[in-house]
Amino acid sequence: MFSFEFLMAWLPGFPGLAWGSTLMDSFLQGLIGACAVSVLCSLVKIYLYIQCLNDPDRQKEKETIRCQWSLLDHVHLFLLTLIFMVVGYRVAALVVLEFSLRAVSMLLSLNKGAHSSQLYLLCQYSLGCGISCSLSYLLEGAPHRSCNLILSLGLAGLITCYTWRLARHVCTMYELHSKERYCGVCIFLLTTWHGIPALLCNALKITFMVADLAAVALINRDFLTTSEAIRFWTPLTICYTLLVIYMQEEQRHNPSEQMVYQTVFVRMGGLLILLMTVGRWMDIMNIFISLVGEIWCLVRAGIMLDICRAQDFSQRFPEPGSGSSSRQPQPRPEAHGRKSSPVTKSSS
Repeated sequence: MFSFEFLMAWLPGFPGLAWGSTLMDSFLQGLIGACAVSVLCSLVKIYLYIQCLNDPDRQKEKETIRCQWSLLDHVHLFLLTLIFMVVGYRVAALVVLEFSLRAVSMLLSLNKGAHSSQLYLLCQYSLGCGISCSLSYLLEGAPHRSCNLILSLGLAGLITCYTWRLARHVCTMYELHSKERYCGVCIFLLTTWHGIPALLCNALKITFMVADLAAVALINRDFLTTSEAIRFWTPLTICYTLLVIYMQEEQRHNPSEQMVYQTVFVRMGGLLILLMTVGRWMDIMNIFISLVGEIWCLVRAGIMLDICRAQDFSQRFPEPGSGSSSRQPQPRPEAHGRKSSPVTKSSS
């Protein structure tokens, strides 16, 4: 007689995704990771829109950000949920550790006082993998694992919906409300939008610190002895350090869109070669799934990534004559009129 257990025996087994009671847990973890990526993109979108709005030379970029379809946010959330649900913890952990090494190398290569706004968009897929690894490690063996994930998803869903609404409100009404000064949300953003990068930076530091510890713990549990772990980590650390330094120099000398995608293929190719020697066949399939996820995140944020790339390039190579005096905002007509009125009175 045909039974449900017989059907389960023929279904493929994905690491971290079981066709039983943990299927819902894997879905909840993937959805929470996708919510984190959506919140990151929405906050970066708000910051770039207000920044372009305040610059008269970047009005075209402002209109480009405004014309983005809000429906793509839901598609983005759905696709990332499926990807994070299927990708195994080994590949997700390696992606998190690789990005942490790349981020440290990128920050060390910057000049003192400079920052890279591209880094907030380049870490999208790694952030989702980090959230998934952290939840897998922290809730491993918990008696009420599903309940904890549901509560976490509720909080993540509320934050995601709020940032979506905030991004739509800013792109449609901020320009008007910031002048009229009668919207509380827009008045709050008018004085605090400069702090969005610092907020994201602190949140990402904490997230990746926890994710790195969870990733190391998840990978080490597959090794029976310390010597096996050393044989795995030593070549991995050396090879990826040299690879990250090489890619960082190439991207620094050629900061183009093609170089960003080329870097993704090189990184995933390095992981593929590594897992072909020490991994499982399912890990190899997860590499291709991760490649799709990385490319989709970059394509989805392509407009904002182009703006951040141009901004980082202008900070690294400033135009001659563009000193601090040229960056100062021009005085408003009202203030200029008030200052000129005493002169007219004295002349009269």
